[in-house]
Amino acid sequence: MNDIDDTQAPLLEHLVELRRRMLLCVVTVFVAFGVSYGFAEQIFAFLVQPLLAAGQDKVIFTQLFEAFFVRIKVAFFAAMMVSFPVLANQLWQFVAPGLYRSEKRALLPFILATPVLFTMGAALAYYVTIPVALHFLLGFEGNFGGIQQEALPSVGNYLSFVMQFLFAFGISFLLPVLLMLLERSGIVTRKQLIGARRYAIVAAFGISAVLTPPDIGSQFLLAIPMILLYELALIGIWFTERKRAKEADAETEASA
Repeated sequence: MNDIDDTQAPLLEHLVELRRRMLLCVVTVFVAFGVSYGFAEQIFAFLVQPLLAAGQDKVIFTQLFEAFFVRIKVAFFAAMMVSFPVLANQLWQFVAPGLYRSEKRALLPFILATPVLFTMGAALAYYVTIPVALHFLLGFEGNFGGIQQEALPSVGNYLSFVMQFLFAFGISFLLPVLLMLLERSGIVTRKQLIGARRYAIVAAFGISAVLTPPDIGSQFLLAIPMILLYELALIGIWFTERKRAKEADAETEASA
């Protein structure tokens, strides 16, 4: 049966339900922010490890309020990470009653895979790409044209640098989820995605050139995983197409 599970609720009830779930999300983020603020120093100590490993043991702040706002940003960054499972669950709980059972079965795996893929991308950025980028960028220290160059990164700039990498890689790793959802909704087909493979490769290198430093190593560390994830999405779509075909054949046999 593909019936929608719950009865249709009036618009006012939907708005009340949406307000309740949004309020719960806001409260969750605020609570997580408060806890994260108390551990902001430890969280920043973790984020700064790649910089220490690259041989840079000093950061500066050039504005009086910069160090304070860095603590705020660190706490908010951690709060969003910690709150994501709750936020995703509330979104699912709000949307699920309006979906057919088959749509629920199709959508739920993607929701579950999203935090896993995002974490994998962020981990690749933290443990591999950021150290490579820092090694390249800090390599410009030393004598240049008779003048001694010394890297003195500001604490705010370093945090923005790290967060840019973590979010860029995390979002990029959601590519299979996006492509499979587009195919599931009928916007694109696997044949179209296969035909667009060459453009996807060019786009992957273009995105990596924008989101990473100008060294070729960092660009390849983002572009190659994106290309592999594109191919992984094509394989996943092939499996889902076979599964849907088998289910359609089973329904046809049952109705015959």
